[in-house]
Amino acid sequence: MSQQIQQELDVDRFTLGLVGPDQEWAGTVADGGTVRTHTPPACWGPMITPEFRGGHEVTRPIRVENAEPGDAIAVHIRDVEVTSVATSTGSMAEREGAFGDDPFVDHRCPECGTAWPESVVEGTGEDAIRCAECGANASSFGFEFGYTVAFDDDRTVGLTVGDAGATDLAERAHEAMALPEHSRQHPILLYKPAEIPGTLGHLRPFIGNIGTTPPREFPDSHNAGDFGQFLIGAGHDWGLPDEDALADRTDGHMDSNDVRPGATLICPVKVEGAGLYVGDLHANQGDGELSLHTTDVSGRTELGVEVIKGLDIDGPLLLPNVEDLPDIAKPYTGAERETGTELAAQYDVDEVADAAPIQVIGSGATINDATDNAFDRAGALLDMTEGEVRARCTFTGGVEIARLPGVVQLSMLAPMDRLESVGLADTVREQYDL
Repeated sequence: MSQQIQQELDVDRFTLGLVGPDQEWAGTVADGGTVRTHTPPACWGPMITPEFRGGHEVTRPIRVENAEPGDAIAVHIRDVEVTSVATSTGSMAEREGAFGDDPFVDHRCPECGTAWPESVVEGTGEDAIRCAECGANASSFGFEFGYTVAFDDDRTVGLTVGDAGATDLAERAHEAMALPEHSRQHPILLYKPAEIPGTLGHLRPFIGNIGTTPPREFPDSHNAGDFGQFLIGAGHDWGLPDEDALADRTDGHMDSNDVRPGATLICPVKVEGAGLYVGDLHANQGDGELSLHTTDVSGRTELGVEVIKGLDIDGPLLLPNVEDLPDIAKPYTGAERETGTELAAQYDVDEVADAAPIQVIGSGATINDATDNAFDRAGALLDMTEGEVRARCTFTGGVEIARLPGVVQLSMLAPMDRLESVGLADTVREQYDL
């Protein structure tokens, strides 16, 4: 690992589907510095490439100057740029015999039995990924229902294409997906699915998997409370004995479409140097990611990174753009404060409490479990009972689904004195110009 601290760090190397303390570091960025990445698509590309140990292809971990366990890092998302001109996606079908306990993790050739076999591409279509040892179709996944999307030059909309367009893109799949030089995945455009042609979609790029390194190694797609359930009792190298072991996760795999330019993500530090990683850029996605997969793309990010000393959190916090907050969780306007002061005088209330928006990320096996996890995290952060958390989130916030089956964003207008006490007030004030 390079010990040289860089004010600006460009990262162009990726893991083979894993996050954890034993991964090779990408370098060290200064506290207050800038990170730039160009990452390959996640999900479908790694999923059909049997060499991968997880469902994504994220950056090697980035050491952040001054970050120690028990701190947090604030990641200011300045830019997300889609570089792919097209992608394929849809709902998945697992291939019998091509994996052990988990089709995202323990791949094996269904014919010769080689674990994580090297693979080659022969032609296009769902049988194009072949075991280099025996020549069998070695991919763990096909499409249950799939489609191919082409983007306009400005990346404002995407249009699903028919057979001719999908075939054209499959024949130039690497170029069309703009795979970075050091990417090791096969591009999903090779599969050339062509359902629902002529459907136009709005694009709004965001980062699906961004977080800090957990203290134990996880498949990158399983660093969350819902996908992490597949690790419990699994027989492969990353199997966990029980739910308690899943507490080491850092919930980087959120798939929240609000993690986009202008937002600030606050991540827990659980290893020395934090180990920030980035990947799984999406061109767009509706709340919940209902197909389990969306428009995975290559893309560039620019991130500002700073350490928040002593902010000991279990999972991420998100400060979205104002327009992405629920209406009742937005900062008060001057007129609202004035009206509130008048009500306080009328009803003999000492003062109108100062408050500001935060979102607590929760994850679990189900949406209810994820919400309970968010309640627990919010209560621990703000020194509140669950009853108070529920009351404040009902009256000044709410819960939104980031991904099914189990990642949520719990919003509230949090009392500013509580934010002051944990060291969050300055970051929140900066985010919302308070």
